Amino acid sequence: MSFRLAAYAVCIEDGRVLLARHVPPVGRPNWTLPGGRVEHAEDPFDAVIREVSEETGCEAVVERLLGVDSRVIPANEARAGTEHQNVGVFYRIRITGGRLRPEPNGETAESVWTPILDVARLRRSSLVDVGLTLAQSSPATGHVAPVPVGGLIQH
Repeated sequence: MSFRLAAYAVCIEDGRVLLARHVPPVGRPNWTLPGGRVEHAEDPFDAVIREVSEETGCEAVVERLLGVDSRVIPANEARAGTEHQNVGVFYRIRITGGRLRPEPNGETAESVWTPILDVARLRRSSLVDVGLTLAQSSPATGHVAPVPVGGLIQH
């Protein structure tokens, strides 16, 4: 089983959420939250700020921890073909500066403000649904029930 610790940014303003279009080397593009892998010895709090800057070109501050999501992706659904556990730390963030741009030499082709009501029609990562659920429900435990994956939602 592979394992990944990642930090994700949920930024909501005026009924819109900031999404990034991820274009992987293999597979189909999809929409996701800005964020990614926590580097060795890096604090997830610092990682989410770094990832927002790298992927979107914007500066951000963390407003609060939203929660943690841990999911195991079965081998037959995982990109690498082996069972994979992803532990995601979700933060509510606020953009404080910069301008949206593609990630230089990266897999984020663009970042856009998307009306929350339009998200359901997008081909997207399950991370988007987890992040929005955490932001909207603010569970006291910081834990959401598993998000069903199917249709337009991808791991």
